[in-house]
Amino acid sequence: MTMTSTEDAAANVPTASRATPSFAEATRVFAKIGLLSFGGPAGQIALMHRILVDEKRWLDEPRFLHALNYCMLLPGPEAMQLATYAGWLLHGVRGGLVAGLLFVLPGAVVITALSAIYMTVGHMELVQGLLFGLKAAVLAVVLEALIKVSKRALRGGFMVALAIAAFIAIAFLKLPFPLIIAVAALCGALLHLSGYSTTASGPELRPEPTYEMPEWTKPNARRFFSTLAVWLAIWFLPLLLLHAALGNGNVFATEANFFSKMAAVTFGGAYAVLAYVAQQAVEVYGWLKPDEMLTGLGLAETTPGPLILVLVFVGFLGGARLSGLEPLIGGIAGAAVTLWFTFVPCFLWIFVGAPYVETVRNVRWLASALSAVTAAVVGIIANLAVWFALHVLFATVGELAFGPFLLPVPDWASFDGASALIAIAAGVALIRYNANMIAVLVVAALAGMAWWLTVF
Repeated sequence: MTMTSTEDAAANVPTASRATPSFAEATRVFAKIGLLSFGGPAGQIALMHRILVDEKRWLDEPRFLHALNYCMLLPGPEAMQLATYAGWLLHGVRGGLVAGLLFVLPGAVVITALSAIYMTVGHMELVQGLLFGLKAAVLAVVLEALIKVSKRALRGGFMVALAIAAFIAIAFLKLPFPLIIAVAALCGALLHLSGYSTTASGPELRPEPTYEMPEWTKPNARRFFSTLAVWLAIWFLPLLLLHAALGNGNVFATEANFFSKMAAVTFGGAYAVLAYVAQQAVEVYGWLKPDEMLTGLGLAETTPGPLILVLVFVGFLGGARLSGLEPLIGGIAGAAVTLWFTFVPCFLWIFVGAPYVETVRNVRWLASALSAVTAAVVGIIANLAVWFALHVLFATVGELAFGPFLLPVPDWASFDGASALIAIAAGVALIRYNANMIAVLVVAALAGMAWWLTVF
């Protein structure tokens, strides 16, 4: 098949105009998005699409999807980075800062307060029952997210095959996430270059309208190096100061190291990294007790903002338990450290990389590679759904080696019927009847409290 070159295609692309909102108006809209961004990345991306593309028409569909594919490729929370990218497109660095901060800070304040409540009264039977119900409902929320993301990302048999392969690779072969992403991107690029399309619409390329873009969206070597230097300093100078002031073994320095690492390797967002963080926080650092990651995720689901805010819960408990300070003060300090080192790198990825991403928006093989990455992330989310299901529904889960595969083996005697019932009811409400997620979580929490008080 003969493909039209990018340059030839660009010559036939119509030019369009688009209204740019004032900074104040953009701030109000991103504040609204931040306060309404419940439901995990799938719901948050859908919310941004509806407001920024459908209602306000500040972004066109191709640019929104191109930005989404880039953010899915990055480590860290894709929805927060998409909000930052959108704000940057509209008003440069200040727009990206405002959009990203407004997406994160409301939820960060709430999850810190909830962590403090959990730390002080989490032993109470009523609170234990509430968390029991939340954990079961979170399983339904993850399943709903899997379905929504699948519908958006799996456009055709090739994408479905990629998602299945990614699931097998991470769930049963335990291959590292970056390797899976790299292979998926290579497959997407090669398939496109062979003359086929990774989309359901077929291989034909349709010209898209182009827009006069502001100066800050165009690559500039001087701006690249200055932006890189500023954000690396914002990231690493506080890290060095923590080590110098407190020592390498202090819990806050350890948290800064750990969450800096997570910010650099957490490809696929919160869903892809929770199992690893839970294992490290419990077995290596002693910040959490077993199953507390599910508790944190349940609390994070009730707050606006990215699900990776669950890491603030982890940092809070680590600071409260191991800092030697009064638990509330240590917890707030741990939450602040976690928040800084988790989200500062997100601004770095966007402000440094976005101008170059914009220049390759019409390079079709690269767009195809990014779409393939999005499909692979569906497999990662499916792995998380299985992991959550096993740990919510069974008290004991073992592992069986079968050749190169490691298969989870639940102990059927430890099956929790009450959790299964709450999870099924929450799933039916969310998926079949499109019930409000917060309402479903509240009802599940009440059911958990009723069950806990009755049985225990």
